[in-house]
Amino acid sequence: MSQNLKFVYSDNDTISVIFHDNDLLMGVVGEFNVNLKQLEKITKANLYSRGNSILIKSNSQKNELIKNAIQFLANQFIINGAIEKKDIESSIDKFMIEEKVNKDQNIEYIIKTPKKSVIPRSEKQKNYIKALKNADIVISAGPAGTGKTFLAVAVALTMLLEKKIERIILSRPAVEAGERLGFLPGDMKEKVDPYLRPLYDSLYDLLDFEKIQKKIEVGDIEIAPLAFMRGRTLKNAVAILDEAQNATDTQIKMFLTRIGENSKIIINGDPSQIDLPNKMLSGLNRSKKLLNHLNEISVVDFDHTDVVRHPLVSKIVKAYSDKNSD
Repeated sequence: MSQNLKFVYSDNDTISVIFHDNDLLMGVVGEFNVNLKQLEKITKANLYSRGNSILIKSNSQKNELIKNAIQFLANQFIINGAIEKKDIESSIDKFMIEEKVNKDQNIEYIIKTPKKSVIPRSEKQKNYIKALKNADIVISAGPAGTGKTFLAVAVALTMLLEKKIERIILSRPAVEAGERLGFLPGDMKEKVDPYLRPLYDSLYDLLDFEKIQKKIEVGDIEIAPLAFMRGRTLKNAVAILDEAQNATDTQIKMFLTRIGENSKIIINGDPSQIDLPNKMLSGLNRSKKLLNHLNEISVVDFDHTDVVRHPLVSKIVKAYSDKNSD
């Protein structure tokens, strides 16, 4: 990031954020300065786009807040190629939270991976990260886009890179959506890979493709269908079960009881997206109810307010949730 931005402080309470890449500048400023206008509206500060720089003019404390927000947005644009309205709100919320919380306390919620630092965007995400780091077993439920899988993979990957564990196991139930696995082309790996693609995507977003492939080849990262977990005992490992709403009560019990010495089990799912022929067979909600009272197990429930994708995703999730409650 230091190669892309330069900060120049002036005596008259202004900071100039100088961009070395015009495409990055345009991405942060937005079409017709829409992103800057949104930042101005939230912070009630004066922001100006001049040449290859953004000028921040307010008091020194607010200047630093906006400078950090612009850094955050520039990083978002470099990683994702776009900046959404929710990113702008998150950029300010994140640093306003940091002003109120002791820095040493707040740093425990930031997950540093080789490609980027993963920062929680809601209070629930902070609670989830804390649970991922401290609990032996974590069960989370909530709609798509709340970061359940991504944050779990990020925590697991940092533990692997820091040699706190020896292996990551990523699993999903291979529930057919109109096609039987036996009729799909290829060997078993090729048959199940489409079901596991979101797990691959999370890994590639956090570590270089070649390094991920190498870790998969040597067995440091294992990606397997849920059925392959039966009969195993996991030691020095983090095992993540994704899409757990499509696992039966018996399957979730089987996965939970794989836990061994220095291991962690993480179960994620969206109860509103059950693909099982009989939705009553889903074991996700039952596992939450049965195990919520155990101190070693953390249960985290997300809702539409925690969605961190496109702002429309949150509205869509809420609309469907409201309809289903009618």
